[in-house]
Amino acid sequence: MTFKITHKDKHTNARIGKLKTKSGIAETPFFMPVATRGSVKFLDSKELQEINVPAVISNALIISLRNGSEIAKRFNGIKKFMNYRGINFTDSGGFQMYSDSIYLKSDLNGIHFRNPISGEKIFMTPEKDMELQLKINSDVAMCLDSMPMYNHSKAQISDAVEKTSLWAKRCKIHHDKLREKTPKQKRQLLFGIIQGGIYQDLRKKSVNELLKLDFDGYSIGGFGLGETIEEEFKIVKLIKETLPENKPVYLMGIGNPVEILKGISLGIDIFDSRMPTQNARRGTIFTSNGKLKILNEKYKFDKSPIDKNCNCFVCKNYSKAFIRYQLINEEPTGKKLATHHNIYYLTKLIEKAKQKIRQGKFSEFMKEIEKKYRE
Repeated sequence: MTFKITHKDKHTNARIGKLKTKSGIAETPFFMPVATRGSVKFLDSKELQEINVPAVISNALIISLRNGSEIAKRFNGIKKFMNYRGINFTDSGGFQMYSDSIYLKSDLNGIHFRNPISGEKIFMTPEKDMELQLKINSDVAMCLDSMPMYNHSKAQISDAVEKTSLWAKRCKIHHDKLREKTPKQKRQLLFGIIQGGIYQDLRKKSVNELLKLDFDGYSIGGFGLGETIEEEFKIVKLIKETLPENKPVYLMGIGNPVEILKGISLGIDIFDSRMPTQNARRGTIFTSNGKLKILNEKYKFDKSPIDKNCNCFVCKNYSKAFIRYQLINEEPTGKKLATHHNIYYLTKLIEKAKQKIRQGKFSEFMKEIEKKYRE
């Protein structure tokens, strides 16, 4: 069995599970830092291991631009290439439809990209994408999807759903064919991606079409792009009511502590976002007392740590004043320390959330964190 639920919260739909992959088992829920090219900005694999980060997600399309997929293949996969002991996910590159510098257009056959390095045109079909992700040899691959923007019309989002469903079917058929001779315990898993924006009817259509294909897990895409938290979780709740309980569910692009806990309360198992690391580099730090804007002038001479309740390497050794000074001067050391703390904080937050689920006290814990972040 790919996914097994081990604990359930008494008062919410929060749950703890075990996701079994060819590299080992990861306990859910968990947060994945974004390692676009096989590395998390300003953190190496040893540091991720020390923080106890269970999984990272890389971008198959971006990795391929400088022959990274071919290099990873010669290492027998991205895990050995980046020397990481956790679970490796890869995204398909559909998210790059968000980028004007690389995206050209899409049609029913696939997506047209331009390599920003060489200028060469790339036509990414569902079949090519599956071949690429199998070459990278991640533990979990994502289907190629068409990602609409929040401000797109319903007609445009409906078109994205149509493409996503069509491509998902082609991904599944080709992926199954390519791995049919691989022993089950060594197979890469494949997740389908649900699209449909904030429209309930389109989300229902997307879910029902993907369920027919019986993926190893299901991802909820298209959020973190401007919608309100109310719009987001209205759709998440709807989707969760439709999906089978025995499949892992991944909410893509969400890395805010409050949103993560809200997602967990609805039964979400996996999260990722570039926001925690990006925000850290820009001076927004997560703490046990809410968000800290460390670039504020009032911290100029502050000798205290970022968070007195935190046991991370940064909080044990550095002051707010030092980290602020490094960040305002664009020093890599400041970016590294702030990033380390934010990833440590999120990892420990979810570990504590799991502890509270086991104790039947998750609701109180979530409300406590929400209150601190409101204040």
